[in-house]
Amino acid sequence: MIVMETSMGTMKIELFEDEAPLTCENFLKYVRDGFYDGTIFHRVIPNFVLQGGGMDENMREKKTAAPIKNEADNGLKNLRGSLSMARTQAVDSATSQFFINLRDNAFLDHGVRDFGYAVFARVTEGLDVMDAIAAVPTGNSGFHQDVPREPVIITRVFVEE
Repeated sequence: MIVMETSMGTMKIELFEDEAPLTCENFLKYVRDGFYDGTIFHRVIPNFVLQGGGMDENMREKKTAAPIKNEADNGLKNLRGSLSMARTQAVDSATSQFFINLRDNAFLDHGVRDFGYAVFARVTEGLDVMDAIAAVPTGNSGFHQDVPREPVIITRVFVEE
């Protein structure tokens, strides 16, 4: 179990290591290295997603490891509460950033409109925290849109033994 402490509360996350082994291994490396501690949810779109895991409070992107292979063809769906890897237009471009689906987003699934976004985990506790983050006021920050006006900080992420 992964524990994600934020400035708005705590979420517990179950990894799907059998279905998304490379993605989970990548995520766990960032967790164990403390990479996510002090990052923010930099993109909050109500009724869609919360995106985080790559920027600090000043909207500076953190240096990441190399991109990983996209495991979106693992059979898992982008359902409410699931975590998926964020990526660019390039299929195998995911590094540290992830998003949490605020609703079922079938159009993000493998093969619907493109290769899709790899689901690798789900929120098992703290959906109320997820929904509270989704309700924060947002605006623009430089060329970024949907940025919380007050930073929503991921204070600590760790593996609960």
